[in-house]
Formats: sequence, C-alpha cells, structure tokens
Amino acid sequence: MTWIPILLTDPSASLRFLVLKNLLNRTDDDKELKELKTLREMDPLITNLEKLQKSDGSFSSIENIQISTKHNLHLTSMVLQRLGYLEFDSTNSIVRKAVEYIFSKQNADGSWPLEINTERDDEEIGYQMIPNQTSIPLLGLAMSGYATDARAEKAYNWLLENRLEDGSWMTGISAGNCGGVAGYRKLPHSQWGCRSNTTAALSCLAYHPKLCKSEATKRALDLVLGTNIKNKSTMGFYLARWLGLEPYFGQITYMAKFDIAHLLRLCWKIGASIHDTRISEFIEFVRSLQGKFGLWESPNYPRITRWLSYDLLYSLSNLETKANWISLEPKTPFQAYPKKNKRF
Repeated sequence: MTWIPILLTDPSASLRFLVLKNLLNRTDDDKELKELKTLREMDPLITNLEKLQKSDGSFSSIENIQISTKHNLHLTSMVLQRLGYLEFDSTNSIVRKAVEYIFSKQNADGSWPLEINTERDDEEIGYQMIPNQTSIPLLGLAMSGYATDARAEKAYNWLLENRLEDGSWMTGISAGNCGGVAGYRKLPHSQWGCRSNTTAALSCLAYHPKLCKSEATKRALDLVLGTNIKNKSTMGFYLARWLGLEPYFGQITYMAKFDIAHLLRLCWKIGASIHDTRISEFIEFVRSLQGKFGLWESPNYPRITRWLSYDLLYSLSNLETKANWISLEPKTPFQAYPKKNKRF
C-alpha cells in the first residue's frame, strides 16, 4: 500500500481530505480530517472559484478555472460538478449560490434551455431538444447533493420521459425526428441511442439515492457497458475536466469520451457486480496499468496521477463490497466505424 504516503503528501488539502475520508475510512470526529476540512477551503481549486462567482451565483469567466464555454449556465454547472466531486455541499456558499442560479434558469417542464454557441456547436444548430441540455446542469446539482430537491426531481422526470424505447437517450430531436448518431457515439445495441447523451443521463441517475437502483438506470448502464472499449489514453478524462486541466466544449459531445475511470465510478454507485464479465475485464485492465508504487499515470494528464489513483482505488474498493446486480446485455466487439462489405 505504498500509495498512502504519496497521496497524503499531495499539496492539495482537498485530495488529502478525500483520501483520509474515503480510502482510510477516518470518521467525522477524526482530528486530522477536521483540520483538512477547514484547510480545503483555501485550496486553489476552491479559492479561484470564489473570486470569479458573480452576485447572482453564476460564472461567466473562464480565466483560472479552465472551463471553455460561453454558456453561463453550463459554466456554472461545470463548477458545481467540480465542487460536488470534491464533496462540497449546501454548507458551502459557492454551492448554494450556484445552485439557485441554475434553478432560476429551469423551464416549467423541468428541463433547461437549449443553449447554442454558433461559433463552436455547429452540430447542434437545428435541434429543438438535446437530452444533454438538462443532463449537464442536473449532474452538477446531483453531485452537489441536490438530487432529491423537488426542482431536480422534475428534471429527472423530464429525462426519463425522453428516453427511447430501448432505454437509451437520443442525440436530439430535429424537425420531429431523432438526430443521426455519429459512429464514435453509437451504442452497440441501440439504433438511435447516443452514447454521449446516454452516459450523461446515466451519470445523473447514478447520483440519485433512489433512482440509482432503478431499472431505467440499470438498462442505461447495460447499454453503455456494451461499448467495451479499453483505452488508457482517455482514462481520467472527466476527472481532468473537473480539475480544470481539460477544457469543455459542446453539448452533444459532452460525454463522448469512453472513460473507464468514470464508468467504474458509475458501476459502484449503481451496484453493478464485479462478476459481470465486462466489468471484471475492465477491472483487470485497470489493475494491469497500476504502477509499482500503487499509482496510475495518465499519459495525457500527468498532473492528475494522484487524483486518478485516488479515484480508481475508491471505485475498486466499493465495487468489491457494494455489488448486487449483474448485467445481462451480451458483450459485443465495438467499432466506431465498421467496414462495409463491398457489393462486388
């Protein structure tokens, strides 16, 4: 367990707090944990946010927090996702103000407006509805502890009402029709399901204390697991985004990357079993990448090595103890753009 001294000497008080709490199982009355709970308020990951938050609770500047979008709603949602990952909740003033701003922009039906940035989101022009228009803000709320707020419950209902019959979520609706699905976003066992939109909706459901065990959630996880890509280069992609090392662009492509670290986090929250062959293969692949000091290195984001190691260790420990469901979806070799047979 050589990772213990390495992680506990990290400069970030936030990471040290999470390691003590979630990996070493220190209780709330632990003296060192109490001290770190106070010190993490001075972590640059937090102090930069406090300086940039506007009086209405929103964020409109991308300086210092490395979240590249001109949408105030999405920028504020991404900030909430960061704070939620660091386990800040309604006791934090930044969270409270950001939450109220997001709810103030909610539509009567529980969704949020479809915001289009014509400079970057060319693929989104022409859509009247994209599931991610609601999944993006809802995930920030859910990660920050607001999943069961009555206003958030309306958003969950909207998402569930807009599922396809096979249990996935589409790219979007344009002129009354389902939008096309690019090969890199296809789901192996769905005709119109979009992996990016389905993964985003699934992430929201996984953070809900009751819906995380629902059949809708299990079905969505089933479909996403069918992709079965083992890719080292994208492992920790969403973690890097939350920490400000990976800029965020787009709505349709919001969760287009297949990130095994994120998927394992969803698996244990939903209660998927390590006896599912696909999950056991992901775990075997992840363990094969663990270094001699017990850490995982990210080839694209070397600065998140300790964060990624904490994240994977936390997921692996929970997968071993919180499993109660085995997927029944068949494993299918996935190709984003399979070769077509020639007629002659």
